[in-house]
Amino acid sequence: MDILVLGAGIVGISTAVHLQQRGINVILVDKDEPAMAASYGNAGMIHGEAAIPTSFPRDLGSIIRFGFNNTAALHYHLRALPELASFLAKYWWYSEPTRLLKIAESYAALTKQSRAEHVALANAAAVSSLLRSDGCFSIYRSRQALEQGRAEAERARQHFDVNYALFSTDEFSEKEPHLSGIAGAVHWADSLTAADPHDVAAGYFRYFKKLGGSFVHGRAENIIAEQDGWSFSAGSKNISAQTVIVALGAWSDQFTRSLGYKFPLKAKRGYHLHYKTQGNIPLNHTLIDRVNGFSLAPMKRGVRLTTGIEFARIDAPKTPIQMARAEQSVRKIFPLGNAIETEPWMGERPCMPDMLPVIGKAPDRDNLWFAFGHGHQGFTMGPVTGRLLAEMITGDEPIIDPYPYRSERFLT
Repeated sequence: MDILVLGAGIVGISTAVHLQQRGINVILVDKDEPAMAASYGNAGMIHGEAAIPTSFPRDLGSIIRFGFNNTAALHYHLRALPELASFLAKYWWYSEPTRLLKIAESYAALTKQSRAEHVALANAAAVSSLLRSDGCFSIYRSRQALEQGRAEAERARQHFDVNYALFSTDEFSEKEPHLSGIAGAVHWADSLTAADPHDVAAGYFRYFKKLGGSFVHGRAENIIAEQDGWSFSAGSKNISAQTVIVALGAWSDQFTRSLGYKFPLKAKRGYHLHYKTQGNIPLNHTLIDRVNGFSLAPMKRGVRLTTGIEFARIDAPKTPIQMARAEQSVRKIFPLGNAIETEPWMGERPCMPDMLPVIGKAPDRDNLWFAFGHGHQGFTMGPVTGRLLAEMITGDEPIIDPYPYRSERFLT
């Protein structure tokens, strides 16, 4: 059996690896080089602590604050709101606390397995040296915010056995002596961080090639459904396959709509920029400031500042307003130097309104499978998604119950 995997991001690459390991011939397809979209520019965290997904704010204070559209955590394009209205309404509905906790059970099933799957794949691909195992920190600048963060961490521990430790100002200063104005921090010991997420994904891709997999440049719109499979033209090459897997990230909806499937998939955009530090002082750990809407990570190319959420039309030009806001916020607590690049990188996080990815078979086709919609955790969930999908396709016992991620939940 030959399988075409559309999309060479971390999800597509991981799926291709797991299928190739099981003796299935895989052809990976992408219009760009592998791992150059969201897999290239994310915050580099493998979130073992991410049991509860990023939800729509339900309290009036947060809604009003974000409504002014002047934070680093959220920015939106007014002209995009009519197109996003249905998605945002569903997103708000699923974020109700009781529903969110139920959704988190299925979300955590993926994230809690993600560390082990990344480690196994990194070892096989000989890139384990790119992963750090000393966790990451959520930082807080006020006692009130710290207490709220502690309460959220404790809820994750009680419901999902998430491992965390609370650090006082002095305890955190021993870990990060060059930060100031921090009331305390939560340490997430189960998380891994990457020296460069692109290099990790590229290592997985090289391993896929070593296993005998193939890669071709091509566009998904050139795939043609035939009676007994699929055909595909890439330049002078004509390729046939029995099965197609859609792992196109934020662009998956464009292809699936051409086949008659209407998923409520939308993108949350994000930006990053690398900086030097003043006096070349070190940043020792990856930091998350959820209140102020950014993450800060020591990486191979410098300190990477990654922004929060931007809602815009998928074809809208860059508007890196949040980057300036986040940079200003960081400089209050850490001595950033000059930016290394001339302009920020931008990527698209593919999101479903119930915050769960789509992993599984099309309801009416045995030779079409989906793997997209991982939201903020595509880098985290890539390897476990790849393993789960490969097990489903080959008839092996799934590592976790795939039912919550089924495509039918949004296809009527």
